[in-house]
Amino acid sequence: MNRDILISGASIAGLALAYWLRQYSFNPTVVEQAPAPREGGYAVDLRGAAREAAERIGIIADVRRAHVGTRGLSYVNGANEPVASMSSDLLGDSGGAIAEIEILRGDMIRILYAAAGDYVEYIFEDSISSISQGEEGVGVTFQRGEPRHFDLVVGADGLHSNVRALAFGDELEFVRDLGAHVSIFTTPNHLDLDGWELMYSTPGKTAAMYPARHNTEAKAMFFFASEPFPYDRHDIGGQKKILAEAFAGGGWEVPRLLEAMWGASDFYFDTVSQVHMDRWSNGRAVLVGDAAYCPSPMAGVGTSLALVGAYVLAGELKAAGGDHRRALVRYEEEMREYVEQGQKLPKGNATGLIPRSRLQIRIRNQIIRMLPYLPWRGLIAGGVQKAANAITLKDYEG
Repeated sequence: MNRDILISGASIAGLALAYWLRQYSFNPTVVEQAPAPREGGYAVDLRGAAREAAERIGIIADVRRAHVGTRGLSYVNGANEPVASMSSDLLGDSGGAIAEIEILRGDMIRILYAAAGDYVEYIFEDSISSISQGEEGVGVTFQRGEPRHFDLVVGADGLHSNVRALAFGDELEFVRDLGAHVSIFTTPNHLDLDGWELMYSTPGKTAAMYPARHNTEAKAMFFFASEPFPYDRHDIGGQKKILAEAFAGGGWEVPRLLEAMWGASDFYFDTVSQVHMDRWSNGRAVLVGDAAYCPSPMAGVGTSLALVGAYVLAGELKAAGGDHRRALVRYEEEMREYVEQGQKLPKGNATGLIPRSRLQIRIRNQIIRMLPYLPWRGLIAGGVQKAANAITLKDYEG
């Protein structure tokens, strides 16, 4: 009946999938390279179908309590003076379909880990080293633990998915670099942001701060345009040097944020990329979340895709009575349009986040200043709403 399922990655997708698999009487095992569920990370959004998925897990009250409380966004000049601002409800009313819940990724992980409970087996500080598929299941070897046998293996292990590399091929075949890098880390809220996110742009670069944990701390965020270049993904010190060099001589709060960076324990650095695949399953291996369809941090829908993808994958396995072939086909059919809509969003966000010239900066700021008075602002909201609700969640409980 394909009940024993190994999930690689204690991610949002991985933990949500483990929760639903337990609900449907499967036996999920989660293997995670870190010694515990990872804290830290940037703020993530729940919109539309993703909010419904969270409600069905029963965590929406916990999510709302952990809401970062962002009130709006201001683009600022080097003297920290606002040059263009918009409130958080500008693109939709408080009850609208695109109204979002913003929560730190680490808080979302904590909430999902608690929801999955004690009935999920976890293997921390380990990762999959090989996968051997057969008619009766999958033989798995680990870097540290003893070999085991599972009925299915799920890659919920992010942009640089280990399962994808083992079961589908080199990530160069699937990962599309969008021409930029991003970095995020925790920093003191020395500007007393009080619910407002601040962004400072120069051609090809943007530095930002936004409040977190009810204004008791802040997240620093950096984007910079770049051609692909090699670096060691496991060398955090080297990545910090790359960021420091990219923003050397920067104005606004950049020097102070870079100084705080050296002591940040939750430093994140990566390319701004998307994952595009013709199929998300190969035999008894399947991908979910960023491993299968990363939309890039610019889209703001990665967590939504992860939550919904986990819900659909588990639900289709239940509906198919464990028949993985039928379930994985239905999973792709249900998710494909939703994923495609979500991956369109970065095309409209790139100029706003990383304007490439001073003219683009001026145009962006002018549009933001005019936005409350433009009759077509509803069209912008409509695009987000379409992506957020490009799927109708089935009821798999029956």
